Amino acid sequence: MSNSIQIPPIPKNESIKNYQPGSIERKMLEKAILDLTSKKFDIPIIIGGREYRTQNREKLCSPSDNSRDLGVYHKASHEHIDLAIEASLKASEKWANFPWEERASIFLKAAEMISGSKRYLLNAATMIGQGKTCYQAEIDSACELTDFLRFNVYYIYQIYSEQPNSSDGIWNRLEYQPLEGFVFAITPFNFTAIAGNLPTAPAMMGNCVIWKPASSAVLSSYLIYCILKEAGLPDGVINFLPSNSSVIAPKLLSHEKLAGIHFTGSTEVFKTIWKTVGENIEKYKSYPRIVGETGGKDFLIAHSSCNIKALSTAMIRGAFEYQGQKCSALSRAYIPASIWKELKELLLKELSTIKMGDVADFSNFMSAVIDKASFDKITEYIQYAKNSVESEIIFGGNSNNGLGNFIEPTVILTKNPKFKTMQEEIFGPVLTIYVYEDDKLDEVLTLIDSTSIYALTGAVFANDRYVVDTISSKLKHAAGNFYINDKPTGAVVGQQPFGGSRGSGTNDKAGSKVNLLRWVNMRTIKENFLPPEDYRYTHMS
Repeated sequence: MSNSIQIPPIPKNESIKNYQPGSIERKMLEKAILDLTSKKFDIPIIIGGREYRTQNREKLCSPSDNSRDLGVYHKASHEHIDLAIEASLKASEKWANFPWEERASIFLKAAEMISGSKRYLLNAATMIGQGKTCYQAEIDSACELTDFLRFNVYYIYQIYSEQPNSSDGIWNRLEYQPLEGFVFAITPFNFTAIAGNLPTAPAMMGNCVIWKPASSAVLSSYLIYCILKEAGLPDGVINFLPSNSSVIAPKLLSHEKLAGIHFTGSTEVFKTIWKTVGENIEKYKSYPRIVGETGGKDFLIAHSSCNIKALSTAMIRGAFEYQGQKCSALSRAYIPASIWKELKELLLKELSTIKMGDVADFSNFMSAVIDKASFDKITEYIQYAKNSVESEIIFGGNSNNGLGNFIEPTVILTKNPKFKTMQEEIFGPVLTIYVYEDDKLDEVLTLIDSTSIYALTGAVFANDRYVVDTISSKLKHAAGNFYINDKPTGAVVGQQPFGGSRGSGTNDKAGSKVNLLRWVNMRTIKENFLPPEDYRYTHMS
């Protein structure tokens, strides 16, 4: 046991590699892609450190090239859920009592591996398995995941250091204990970093976790698990259960020892989770902590004073990077009539230069959407816009699901500010624009605030500071992350803690200590050095 207050390394954001032609990092990544695609993975269920394989297997897919054979993963069944709960509860006491510095060291070592020796492997898996270009994979699986691990360790130190005041003769203290039971982590396909953060954040605070990775991102999630294991993570602390949510979720969500849920995914699924918890509230030993980041219908409002070239770039990057498959992706834009002609000309010119194809070709700006179900959903929205008298497709609108699930960057112009594609989350490369009269700004701000159920990200483009202040104030509840003269995507750990409210989640801000506080129970201890020996107070004399 340590008789010292130990301070972990002060974190700084991982530097982004740009993969210029001829660079060392580009050659390393290209080699990692070749190595990865030459293998056939057989990914098991992992419970208490033991691997399980079943006859129920699913193919590992590559969105931008369906001909790739990456292997299979095994799907957990009901019996595996019981084993995972047992393993988590068995490991919980020893892990909870393990010195926090020792826990932290495991995750700091994992961060060094991800930013170093495992960087290109994890990037390659995110590219090939999830359809990200090299730069999108770099900022996600290498940089953001590294940042989560390093910053979260430092946040633990800050949390544990926060102690109450004490009066004369009294010593007040706070203890931060992990939750009683297990945490259920449900992770998405679109960010490898989020897939790594959702199980590790509760585990850092001393909790044991059952992790259900997204079915379309099992490969990168499995590699994260292997890295954590190599870094020294004890058996049973995180249990890896790839499967269908319909198999995994009901039993875990109704178990009496469910202590918390860490979720990123759709709003509808999150509502179902809340409902299930409510229906089982009498069963639980403690009220489960529910932390979730869900959907978005992210907006951009421009003013006539803005930099039009910067606005065009922000719209293209914000809406179409990673095929719009970000909960923060720009999905609706409000443009003043006075700049629309100039902006439209520039926007269409730039969009015409975009290349789309396989992620292994580094010259591509876009690739394929994640799977056939997403392809069908997105193309239905595009077809709806094609058939409507209230809208016009001014760019893109075509798709092809031959070798991969490819959809062109699509821009819809609508006359109706509450058109379907202005309200509903599409989660694809579709941007809808509404052109407003310059003197109707106040009305448009009311529209932005009321059109969508979501409140995740938003942006304003204006050089008039009075306008910026007005818009920021009136839209204070419309976005948990608000950007001034920047695209509404790309939050950085430690710089822009991420999350939204309303239909976008609980706003527990991933990338901040606020999130980690959700995974502990605090106990206050008061020690009185001179306890009174007479029950009588002086006013009674």
